[in-house]
Amino acid sequence: MIKANNPSLQSWLKVPRNSDFPIQNIPFGIFKPKNRTSARAGTRIGNHVIDLAAIAQKGYFKDAGISNKEVFSQPVLNDFIAMGRPVWQAVRDQISVMFDKQNQEIWNTEDFKEGVLHDIKDVEMLLPVRVTDYTDFYSSIEHATNVGSMFRDPDNALLPNWRHLPVGYHGRASSIVVSGTNIHRPMGQTKGNDDPAPVLEATRQLDFELEMAFVVGKSTELGDRVSLQAAREHIFGLVLFDDLSARDIQKWEYVPLGPFLAKNFGSVVSPWVVTLDALEPFRLEGPKQEPAVLPYLQFAGAMNYDVQLEVLIETEGFPAQSVCQSNFKYMYWNIFQQLAHHTINGCNINVGDMYASGTLSGPQPEQYGSMLELTWRGTKPLTMPDDTQRKFINDNDTIILRAHAEKDGVRIGFGESRTTILPAKPM
Repeated sequence: MIKANNPSLQSWLKVPRNSDFPIQNIPFGIFKPKNRTSARAGTRIGNHVIDLAAIAQKGYFKDAGISNKEVFSQPVLNDFIAMGRPVWQAVRDQISVMFDKQNQEIWNTEDFKEGVLHDIKDVEMLLPVRVTDYTDFYSSIEHATNVGSMFRDPDNALLPNWRHLPVGYHGRASSIVVSGTNIHRPMGQTKGNDDPAPVLEATRQLDFELEMAFVVGKSTELGDRVSLQAAREHIFGLVLFDDLSARDIQKWEYVPLGPFLAKNFGSVVSPWVVTLDALEPFRLEGPKQEPAVLPYLQFAGAMNYDVQLEVLIETEGFPAQSVCQSNFKYMYWNIFQQLAHHTINGCNINVGDMYASGTLSGPQPEQYGSMLELTWRGTKPLTMPDDTQRKFINDNDTIILRAHAEKDGVRIGFGESRTTILPAKPM
């Protein structure tokens, strides 16, 4: 067992009931205290943000392999991540020891606590990594089948390659933003089936996509491959990922090269990176892959994760309404297969690269991970608490993604990905 994952651990910090952040989580993020101008690395237990830069300056991480006291004083996690999995594990283990309820020495050391603890309400959370590159996959068979049924032949919803490789495309890293960043409705070309010519307008079909994304933790050289068996050493952790989409723009532009303007105007991630080590207790087997995949994609054992997912929509002046409850376990192509396939051609990867799962829909209608599916292209609108209806997302709607895993009395969560859709900026 990973020491930091011990389900019997309790912290001397107060952890509210059903918190996403017990002492067994120890995620990593970047924050800025209200009384300081510089960003730094932190972790979270309950509603306390723990300043890892302050702890490092006091010399407490020396035994965890942190000789550079400035590594946690950077505005992104990339330098820390590049130190590798043994260091990630050692730091998590040491944090769990420091904040263990049994550690009376630390608990009663005022010098240790000075400048280390911040209330979550008193900090600004920032994008946790410098996203060097971004790839979006299409790895939920339920989502791919739903979309194929809507836009092509329901009897042949999946294209011939879908069961043989993880389909993906390269996205835009610069428009990945942290939770709390609001997004303006995008403009683009649209063309209805009966329209004689396209027009430039604000999208009428703005959508969310419920996704998760992993962060690359180990770089490679051009020409190198990452085997499926070695992929774990190259993945630091996971975040929630809301891949906002403009369906009407996408429909007109995506042939023949795929999404472009419909997908690069904003993707919103949760601020805390939850490590694969923290998620280790929640591994399980994924869907059976038929036909058999090529040898470089074959694996044995539990490669998926049992993480419960939820999407809520909040309208002005009314409480948020849950519209989707899905699970990360429905991924047909797991994250290790995604990375192995991405590098089979020798593509080099870098610390900080982000790989999104694609929309995570489940088999039941209430588990569909986008408005496109939930309303079935707008034919089955959702009714909101204010009695208005939604085929897609309206201006001033707030989209909230949440995720957590739970087992043996331990809940490991991701917090939220939250964004409000603002009206399009004037031309």
